[in-house]
Amino acid sequence: MRPFKEIKANYYFTRDDERRLVELKPLMEKRVDKAVEALYQWINTTDSAKRVFKNESLLRHVMKLIRVWFISLFSGKYDNYYYDNLIRIGQRHEKVGVEPHFMIRAINIIRNACADIVCEEVDLMEDRDKYLITINKILDINLDIITSAYLEEEVKGYSAAYRVRGRIVRFGEMFAQLTSVALILGLIFLTGAVMYLCARDIYEIFTGKLEQTIVTALGSVLILWVMLELINTEIAHLRGGKFKISVFVGVALVTTIREVMIATLKHESIEFIAALVASVLVIGVIFWLVKKTEEDRR
Repeated sequence: MRPFKEIKANYYFTRDDERRLVELKPLMEKRVDKAVEALYQWINTTDSAKRVFKNESLLRHVMKLIRVWFISLFSGKYDNYYYDNLIRIGQRHEKVGVEPHFMIRAINIIRNACADIVCEEVDLMEDRDKYLITINKILDINLDIITSAYLEEEVKGYSAAYRVRGRIVRFGEMFAQLTSVALILGLIFLTGAVMYLCARDIYEIFTGKLEQTIVTALGSVLILWVMLELINTEIAHLRGGKFKISVFVGVALVTTIREVMIATLKHESIEFIAALVASVLVIGVIFWLVKKTEEDRR
């Protein structure tokens, strides 16, 4: 499977699209029965579709799952968890024998239902067009991922090499997840150490030289703030967010600034302080360039 980020980019799915879908959420939650009922009626009137379901209770259960999936279209959270859920849907369809053309037809019915709802509820033509374009994007993305997962699962049944490749990829993904968790735990441990350092510096304000200890404590607080940013960044990455290199550059920048403050208080040689200041300038420029690049890619 292609990375979810690449798939969204191929469909030009942007932050504006995410915002529009969130705006539609209250409306679609209110009218979800219209979409589900349209799909239910198609299944009941199509013999080939009706044969997929063994009895009415199974069909009702599937309709509940479709309701949950439909509402998730407008959740605003389109991360790796959302992506994995779509893959599981495709895999499940292959196991129970729901052929791809049924999924394509089902998405088409949902698409028409969404169009009817938007046309009935949204007055401004310009807003209506934007909402419809965004709905088409998210439905096409869903269909792309679900059918791709279906076909991959089908190929596994015929190719031993493909099954081995799939296991290796799954092991690699699991190992990457475990490594990310280990990194978060390491950052938590280091943050605890920085909290101890910060508490010690604050304690020394009342026992040592006020001027020196305040500056040292301020430097420790800055490092603590950056460590929290590191943890939040890694957690967001684990949830499928973008990896922010700027936060790591920020750690180097804040650490160097702290060293400059401490060196100034200790009256180190002018050459040493000048070297630290030059380092701050260089790292500051790198930080600005990296930050600007990350913002441009949003």
